[in-house]
Amino acid sequence: MKTLLHILVLMAAIFWGSNQLLAQWIQTSGPEGGHITCFVNIDTNLFAGTGSGGVFLSTNNGTSWTPVNNGMWHNNVNSFAVIGTNLFAGGGGVYRSTNSGNSWINTGLYGYEVRNLLVVGTDLFAGTRWGGIFRSSDNGAIWDSVNTGLPYKDVWALAVSDTNLFAGTNGGGIFRSSNNGNSWIPVNSGLTNTNVIALAAKDTNLFAGTWGGGIFRSTNNGANWTPVNNGQPANVVFCFTFINDTLFAGTDHGVFYTTNNGDNWTPANTGLPNTIVTALYVKNSSLFAGTDDGVFRSMNNGATWTEVNSGMKNTVVTSIAFSSANLYAGTWTGLFRSSNNGDTWVSILNYPWILSITISGTNIFAGSWGHVARSTNNGTTWDYIQMPTEHYILDLAVNDTNLFAASMGGGVFLSTNNGTDWDSVNSGLTNKDVS
Repeated sequence: MKTLLHILVLMAAIFWGSNQLLAQWIQTSGPEGGHITCFVNIDTNLFAGTGSGGVFLSTNNGTSWTPVNNGMWHNNVNSFAVIGTNLFAGGGGVYRSTNSGNSWINTGLYGYEVRNLLVVGTDLFAGTRWGGIFRSSDNGAIWDSVNTGLPYKDVWALAVSDTNLFAGTNGGGIFRSSNNGNSWIPVNSGLTNTNVIALAAKDTNLFAGTWGGGIFRSTNNGANWTPVNNGQPANVVFCFTFINDTLFAGTDHGVFYTTNNGDNWTPANTGLPNTIVTALYVKNSSLFAGTDDGVFRSMNNGATWTEVNSGMKNTVVTSIAFSSANLYAGTWTGLFRSSNNGDTWVSILNYPWILSITISGTNIFAGSWGHVARSTNNGTTWDYIQMPTEHYILDLAVNDTNLFAASMGGGVFLSTNNGTDWDSVNSGLTNKDVS
């Protein structure tokens, strides 16, 4: 009995202590913004979906934002849809809100990453990663798999044009359904890049944005495709939106627009510091751009942009390191430094996807996608070192004069001269996906 009592007392102490520890965490005044994936509005309410912060609501056209995530288990939101008074958010499953985001319930597809939502009449379609396409006719109460003829189940984009549905897939190109998703056929003639991540339709024109091949256009319901990239250098095209007859494209090189159905493109990036634009949306006379640095708004059709991130703390922190005087945080949008224990932060490296940090003497190293950035003056200036791999640098470590870099898919690399030169050191390493 005494032993059992001791165990119960110990368990209570652990439980109480863990709650006390959790209670000691507070959010620092870190950089506002973050990875924005999608927008939608209902009346005067504008919603923004984020890569890790869930849903944010603005009632003043983006001037300020408030998180609205009550009941949402997963904070990655990739897409929105609206049917009547129902607001749907797709991410880790599909969530529905009937009260402007004040509360959410999961309607299903919980085991899938939902990449895209599309409303056709009273039907709601969900494109998922690895699960293909699902359809619901009752506001998400029941979902049916509609994948006949669709061998590629990684669906990134959905669009409707007249009576045809289109699905953009990762690796399989574009598929078309003329019977509300009951069956699909491939429509890829002329499409030289089959990693389709964005679709947009207007009148007889259908546009496809790809990962690695720019923009393609079809004027015959996908039967044939033609590249239309004159004036825009981007390889990755994340999203589209229309203002009347002007088509805007969000890319890895910023925003571009065309007034002649893609024959020519013009950049529209003044005031837009982050050129990775993953979401575009039009609300009344405002054009919104979602980037890895948060939300930007244009009141003049993209001629100039203004940051509108107040209240949106959504920066994804991937790595942390510290020296005797400073704290460093690597994020999806760059590297930040705090000299007052996290109370305030300043940006010292505007470079995307900083996944790893380490400090060696006076050197700061930051790992990204196929690169390592090095600073010898506390982040004032940086050198960019190309790694002998195109994979993400997920971890950095120092042992005496040896600097090691672990990559996703490329294994481990070693530098003995502070990152200037690198050698692969993978002998005996059977799995090169190192994290």
